[in-house]
Amino acid sequence: MNASALPLANNTPLCYVYNSPPFNYSHPIASARYSSIFVILGLSSNLIAFIVLVKSFQRTQNRSRSFFLIFLGGLVVTDFMGLLVTGSVVISFHVTHFNWRTVDPNCHLCNFMGMSMVFYGLCPLLLGATMAVERFIGINCPFARSNMTKSRAISMMLMVWFSAGGIAFLPLTGIGSYHIQKPGSWCFFNISPEGKDMAFSLIFALVGLICIAVSFLLNMISVVTLIKVCCGQDRGQRRRDHEVEMMVQLILIMVIASICWCPILIFIAQTVLSGAHLRVGKLLLWLRFASVNQTLDPWVYILFRRAVLKKMFPRLNWSRGSIMTLYPSFRDTMRRFTSSSIGSSTLASSETGETGKLNVMPPSTPKPQPPSP
Repeated sequence: MNASALPLANNTPLCYVYNSPPFNYSHPIASARYSSIFVILGLSSNLIAFIVLVKSFQRTQNRSRSFFLIFLGGLVVTDFMGLLVTGSVVISFHVTHFNWRTVDPNCHLCNFMGMSMVFYGLCPLLLGATMAVERFIGINCPFARSNMTKSRAISMMLMVWFSAGGIAFLPLTGIGSYHIQKPGSWCFFNISPEGKDMAFSLIFALVGLICIAVSFLLNMISVVTLIKVCCGQDRGQRRRDHEVEMMVQLILIMVIASICWCPILIFIAQTVLSGAHLRVGKLLLWLRFASVNQTLDPWVYILFRRAVLKKMFPRLNWSRGSIMTLYPSFRDTMRRFTSSSIGSSTLASSETGETGKLNVMPPSTPKPQPPSP
């Protein structure tokens, strides 16, 4: 039943209409130890990544890389704050076992945590799609990005935060509602197949899935374009190691986000569309699975940098100036695969001409006979 349709004659706050503490519910991952280890690991990972990003931003002289680092820094800050805000409430509950009805009689804390869960959940997906758009324009339409400035990149990141905040604010306007969730340590929007709760559940799920789909499509196009450039005729003149490095990091971020978030997004959409009863254990499991994204994201930049890879694999030939040269068999395969789109016929004819010239031997000049006596 929709919460807005319930009579509140007993003055029960909205966030306690469906679930009212205390709860008699236990789950293996709903414990103070698990939550504490998870939050500490995530916070330390994002802090390390932020320090590395700041140092890299100060040293970089490449314009496109500086834009990428701005978006990546926004992603790290968002993940850090998400773990800090939501983790503080969860750990406090597991340690003190406070009564929500006593501590938060007017649902202010529950609404704040519910907004935080939605905001910090959508921000990484929206930022991933924004980064995919920026890389798509930078690789495929470099002249269209010539007027891009650092202030504009920061404005785009702020717009992403504003969009996620606007969606998170919808339940406070009546589109959906935030409720206390079992085992009583967190608040989230009501996943229901009825009324406005269904509308907000679909908004959350579809926005997340669309962001993942956009990231996948644009990143694949950018990868194909970058392979053509690196394996093409002008690969010696157009070395784009920084482009390849950024693209590898962005692909990994997209893969991690897809693996972590697709299960809960699909689960929410299936639950509200099928009208099935909400399975709390599944919801809690997929939510924990999605939270891993905030811990794995910073390690993509910490580990998958050219400077780190040089130290991890010192025997590889890093002096030739191109990351693609590290994988000669892959390079040759992709070169043949993309030969049709980079003018293979022209190259073949020129190579045939060169070979013909080499095979034609100049006529031998007869040696002069010595004069007869």
